[in-house]
Amino acid sequence: MPLHKDDPKALGGYRIVDRLGAGGMGVVYRGRSRSGREVAVKVVHAQYAEDPVFRARFRQEIEAVRKVSGAFTAPVVDADPEAVRPWMATQYVSGPTLSARIRDHGPLRGAELRRLALGLVEALREIHRAGVVHRDLKPGNVLMAHDGPRVIDFGISRAAENQTLTETGKMIGTPPFMSPEQFSDARSVGPASDVFSLGALLVFAATGRGPFDADSPYLTAWRVMQEEPKVEAVAEPLRTVLTRCLAKDAGSRPGLEELAEEFARVLPGPAAGDMETVSLRLPPPPATDDEPGRPTMGARPGRRSRLRRWPVAAGTAGVLALAVTGYLLLDLTPFSRTEESGSATGGPSVGWDPLPGGWKPWQTSVYGAAVTGVKKPLGGGAPDNASLSCVMGKSALYCGGDGTLPVRVDGASGRIAWRAESLPPGLPQMRFNSRVLGVHDGVLVVSEFVMNKAGNDQSATALALDTATGKLLWSRPLRGTSSVEPAVVGDLLLTADGYRVTARELRGGAVRWTATVPAKSTYSCEFQEADGVPYADCTDAGTPSRNVFYAVDPADGSTRKVSVPDGDVDYVGSVDGDLVFVAQVPRGERTFDESAYGEVLLIDPGTGAVRKLKLPGSPRGQVALVGGVLCFANSRGQLVAHAPGTGKRLWQTATTLQQPGRPAADGQGRAVFAASASGRVAAVDVGTGELLWESAARADRVVASGYATARVFLDEGALIVLSPDGTVFTLDPGHPDK
Repeated sequence: MPLHKDDPKALGGYRIVDRLGAGGMGVVYRGRSRSGREVAVKVVHAQYAEDPVFRARFRQEIEAVRKVSGAFTAPVVDADPEAVRPWMATQYVSGPTLSARIRDHGPLRGAELRRLALGLVEALREIHRAGVVHRDLKPGNVLMAHDGPRVIDFGISRAAENQTLTETGKMIGTPPFMSPEQFSDARSVGPASDVFSLGALLVFAATGRGPFDADSPYLTAWRVMQEEPKVEAVAEPLRTVLTRCLAKDAGSRPGLEELAEEFARVLPGPAAGDMETVSLRLPPPPATDDEPGRPTMGARPGRRSRLRRWPVAAGTAGVLALAVTGYLLLDLTPFSRTEESGSATGGPSVGWDPLPGGWKPWQTSVYGAAVTGVKKPLGGGAPDNASLSCVMGKSALYCGGDGTLPVRVDGASGRIAWRAESLPPGLPQMRFNSRVLGVHDGVLVVSEFVMNKAGNDQSATALALDTATGKLLWSRPLRGTSSVEPAVVGDLLLTADGYRVTARELRGGAVRWTATVPAKSTYSCEFQEADGVPYADCTDAGTPSRNVFYAVDPADGSTRKVSVPDGDVDYVGSVDGDLVFVAQVPRGERTFDESAYGEVLLIDPGTGAVRKLKLPGSPRGQVALVGGVLCFANSRGQLVAHAPGTGKRLWQTATTLQQPGRPAADGQGRAVFAASASGRVAAVDVGTGELLWESAARADRVVASGYATARVFLDEGALIVLSPDGTVFTLDPGHPDK
């Protein structure tokens, strides 16, 4: 990574060449001596250099590393713990971290896995022989050098004869690779803790997924302490050995000498490390022209509440709270090279149709600088209550949101093709929100809301942009205070002034018709589309349980009422000509702070006939009609599928996703995908409910919001994933670990 302008030019006689990584406590640089020798230079942030306790810990690290020597560690070559900004130089090891190796090339097998396992055992043996416990053995602290692995970062190690810095019992480590005793009693941590971490790390190396993976560190801590490790993807006999390493009782874990013998026995050669793969053939969806889309982020006001509650056993809650708080606040793993926290489970290497030639994974962010003079409610990224709306067009994703102008992201490369130049002339450039309404036939339609500093002067405008260039084609003010939200339906933009709806052609903005929605002042309406017909979906604020649904003729705007039973119901799509709604259970029967559904309603829009079908188990969470099934994704990461024609539960599958967004399906309806705010993605077979794979967490930061959830789109067979923090990235469903 290039140097920053305020980075030092030299330290202790070493010329600083570039950055290797950075964290909350400091920065690691690549340095070069006058003789040309390269070193990794770890420098403490200035604010921590003033902390005497931190300086003492840094001295302890230097002492610990100097005690350790061996082929599989990086020795100290120089250090100055008394400098204004303390630093330490270790041997520079060329090679990626284990996490980067798994991310880029998938799980290890055969001789490569054997080499890693035996190398780490030898490294730990040297570390323990020096009277040191590492306490943070994880993929980001293992470098994959050409001649074997190297264990680095002794920033939180503990010398056996020096326990004064850890007597307060602070939890230090990285939850997915921490031992149970690190959570329950940090002062009791000994060499067996490193054996537990080794077992977790090798499960990750062999499968691409840790044995206790979860989106939340709280849930991870719970799984480490209370649940059995997930090691099913590891082939025998290695699975048995790693399971013993992951015993909850430290005394039941094997020693390093025994492990060296076991690994040599169960990993004899390249063929021995072969792992099972899942085969599912998914043809890419056919290429189509731009199709109209609905905004993909931002729940309809008042319709969703997604606060998560974790079941924590008595006697464990306090331990977990202390443990995870220590992890979140201390973050004492800052000096490892840049890494991804986790990677994909062993997705299939064959069996999925290949993506178009030249396809490469990419990652970017839709957030960028606001126009001059506009109050931007975020600092270079998403706010905690992010409101982000995106639609997928032909090989491009179009997004808008709080404090950011509309943007086009190229689906093939991730390149920001354009960002809209400015707000329409004459609008007060203060605080604003751009909401993507839809894309059709080369035209992107956006509504922009602008408000002055005092909040007493506001305006809204509908904009039509050229999808190729981002240039403004036309704009129209959205007048008055309307309860009917603008929408793109087919080739029309539907806007309203009060309850007078105007339909405009997308290309030139010409009025095709005007009509009045037969609603009243307490109604709040939005447009839906089913089988090419627009519907006004209205709720009555005065009587929230009352539902009003109107079919709108796209030719002339005439309306026809469709009877929908009263109650909390959500429209989800259409099946065989019937409109499909899901009805929430009565509020008094809800036990979780998210929507729960008791019935599916099938309504014939022509006759008004209604069929009510029970949904066994009252599924909860985000719901979508995808792949021919009603799929619910609840806050605990469960995906539940029901048949829309009968209400019957088809399958229920657990994932590690935390508060996943609305499910999506591949073009052929063979697999369902869901993503969490951290950017972790899960794939499930529509027919069987089998969990095919889970990917790494990829978001730059996790934004917790009940109004913004992650979404998955498909583009010529590839997945395009959008996180609430604005991170956008692609995945090959056949190689999710790439």
